[in-house]
Amino acid sequence: MTKDIRPADRTRGRRRAAVLGAALGGCALVAASTTPAAAHSTGPGRALDYVALGDSYTSGPGIPAQVDANCARSDHNYPSLVAAQHKAATFTDVSCAGATTAEMWQAQGSNKPQLDAVGRDTDLVTVQIGGNDVGFGPIIATCARLAAQDPTGDPCKRSYDADGYDQLALAVLKTAPKVDKVLRALHARAPHARVVVVGYPDLLPDDGTGCFPQVPFAKGDFPYLRDTEKRLNLMLRLVAAVNRAEYVDTYGPTVGHDMCKSPADRWIEPLQPAAPAAPAHPNAKGEQAMAQAVLDRLGRGRGRY
Repeated sequence: MTKDIRPADRTRGRRRAAVLGAALGGCALVAASTTPAAAHSTGPGRALDYVALGDSYTSGPGIPAQVDANCARSDHNYPSLVAAQHKAATFTDVSCAGATTAEMWQAQGSNKPQLDAVGRDTDLVTVQIGGNDVGFGPIIATCARLAAQDPTGDPCKRSYDADGYDQLALAVLKTAPKVDKVLRALHARAPHARVVVVGYPDLLPDDGTGCFPQVPFAKGDFPYLRDTEKRLNLMLRLVAAVNRAEYVDTYGPTVGHDMCKSPADRWIEPLQPAAPAAPAHPNAKGEQAMAQAVLDRLGRGRGRY
């Protein structure tokens, strides 16, 4: 058995505690340097064995052509575009709409546990997970319902703060150890693989402005939900850093193309999509933007982000 190279247990525990604190408080963390296992080359000139894991932001529901009805998976999602550009020798995409971190270990309909696709010969893994653990779908439904009560206020924020703390910040905090477990499992199953954690794209205007009723959230809830997504992405970045994985920022490259923009300019569809895509999900242009962000990261060579 190949031994996974790790820092001392005490140091690792301190780092993981720092990640959890940063995920909740929005603090920055500079991770100490660690030594990865010897890696296969994953440069554009080498054919590689690539496995893609993730949820609906990875699978691309509604984007033509759909090749897996159970998982709402498109052959034009960002992993497919990355695989084509990188000329992968083998490409296995097991991303599935609705997946949480639990589906890394358990079947989802006809989709086997996603981690089963990863093995010792895997060179590259991309994983985009955590949004459903935090509760993207229920959050959107709750905020849309509450907006009718106070469209100029922040009823969703007040609802999630009703117990005296931010329940969504706590949800992000609780998701951190789940993502940490996924990344540790990936390193154990594929000790030589380059592991790339992909963040979530910009869903709402980065400046905090709203666009009711196109996106039916109350005015004050737009910045709250924006900040919640940023907290989720920060958590993913930090957990990646302490697990010798790389992080790909897809939020920055998609700013200005959120679901409030016109159909010609948006890469994320609103709750009533005008382009083939699921509500509040990337359309084909959004998947292309995420693919480019991943390719840019891969082109810089292996290392921490």
